[in-house]
Amino acid sequence: MKKILKFLTSRLFIRCLIILLQLIVLFVLVYSLSAYSIYIQGVMTIMSLIFALALVNNDDSNPMFKISWLIPILTFPVAGWIFYFVFERRKVSHNTEIKYLEILESCKDTIEQDPDVLHEIEEEHRSAAKIFRYIQNTSNSCVYNNTQTEFFPSGELFFKSYIEELKKAEKFIFIEYFIIAKGKMWHSILEILKEKAANDVEIRVMYDDVGTINLLERDYHKKLNSYGIKTVIFNPFRASLDTFLNYRDHRKITVIDGNVAFTGGLNLADEYVNKKVRFGYWKDCALMLKGDAVSSMSLLFLQLWDLATDGPEIDFNKYFSTKKYEPDGFVQPFGDGPINGNLIGKLAYISIINNAKNYVHIATPYLILDNEMITALCLSAKSGIDVKIITPKVPDKWYVHCVTRSNYLVLIKSGVRIYEYSPGFIHSKTIVADDKYAIVGTANFDFRSFYLHFENGVFMYKSKAVQQVAGDYQDTLDESSEITLVMCNNTPFLKRILRSILRLFSPLM
Repeated sequence: MKKILKFLTSRLFIRCLIILLQLIVLFVLVYSLSAYSIYIQGVMTIMSLIFALALVNNDDSNPMFKISWLIPILTFPVAGWIFYFVFERRKVSHNTEIKYLEILESCKDTIEQDPDVLHEIEEEHRSAAKIFRYIQNTSNSCVYNNTQTEFFPSGELFFKSYIEELKKAEKFIFIEYFIIAKGKMWHSILEILKEKAANDVEIRVMYDDVGTINLLERDYHKKLNSYGIKTVIFNPFRASLDTFLNYRDHRKITVIDGNVAFTGGLNLADEYVNKKVRFGYWKDCALMLKGDAVSSMSLLFLQLWDLATDGPEIDFNKYFSTKKYEPDGFVQPFGDGPINGNLIGKLAYISIINNAKNYVHIATPYLILDNEMITALCLSAKSGIDVKIITPKVPDKWYVHCVTRSNYLVLIKSGVRIYEYSPGFIHSKTIVADDKYAIVGTANFDFRSFYLHFENGVFMYKSKAVQQVAGDYQDTLDESSEITLVMCNNTPFLKRILRSILRLFSPLM
């Protein structure tokens, strides 16, 4: 009874209830308009046809988004376009957009690119240089060579090094995660943060409101502030119908003294380090950087911190790297988001797929693809490239897993080999090609990561971590089962129908 009462009085339940009431009012309004008069119905039908034509000719929208909305607009002439206006908004508010673009512009020349680094890459590998240039031109992200990399193939290994590095902090710690949840993992981290804050180490923590809404109490940020830990909630969840799940901070960043940084798929919750079992064994990964490239990680954090607050102007130079490390290949941290429309993460993935000479290996918890990504994967496989994708055997969301599996058939027919991670849920987001370059980051192969969320990643060429990602992928394949064409063709009819329906609306999930 206590658990039920706690849930019924939680912020998540109350705000979802308010949203449900808004939805009921909207349905009643739509039904009333539909049933009121045949004349209104006729006018609405004509308006829906006009609206559908306008939607089709909207060059800024992905075709999959258009298809997902054309069906309800044409099937339900009154309701369709009303719901479109309420739910479809995929752009942040004008004021937020202006503020963020001003922040990016103010940071444009904060870190200068060493031209010799790019020149060296161009002489060695033109394909790698093209990808570095693309990411630099679209995200203003510098390329570094004086940076050490280390890849952690599990949450357990990551957590051990993470705690060790936090304990070494002397100046500042930045922590930015989609999910922070109370438990053994967060308790260990918080004890270190409290001790460091008491010793005048600057601590900043930022977490996403939707990601933590059912995990942390409403005023938890005030509790952290009372410990001397500056805390910000990114994009507070409001009880509104207008796509409250969009524009989340899905990044995972920790920066320590400007010299050490962590990123990857891991959030700060017990299941990510398998101290809590939810969907079998939780397979995840992380990347540690030491050296010059950490400056860009600091910058990424501070840019979103600046967006989420109205505090004083930040002196970015105070938080850059101060220690020098030996070169370990080439490293380029980058950020992505729903504001500039460059689709940096998605197109960086496609660039790697298109430039691969021998193989492309991908790990992702969700495989919700648009036509461009499917075309790139199929073209690569048909060209003789070894294309492999690992997804989970045990899903965290059944309906998303249905959409993931709905993409298997077309890919397998083209020669892409699909595997499912048998021990449980794989949450890693990695892509590696030809033992030469890789991306480790936070972006899933889905519409939310590519179009709607703030994400970050690290593109690497010839770094130690590239070989570590490649080796871990082979180890993960040994624990995965291949999905065959026969298995896809033997899918029950009703399950195929369900998958097809869900796939039609996958951009809206």
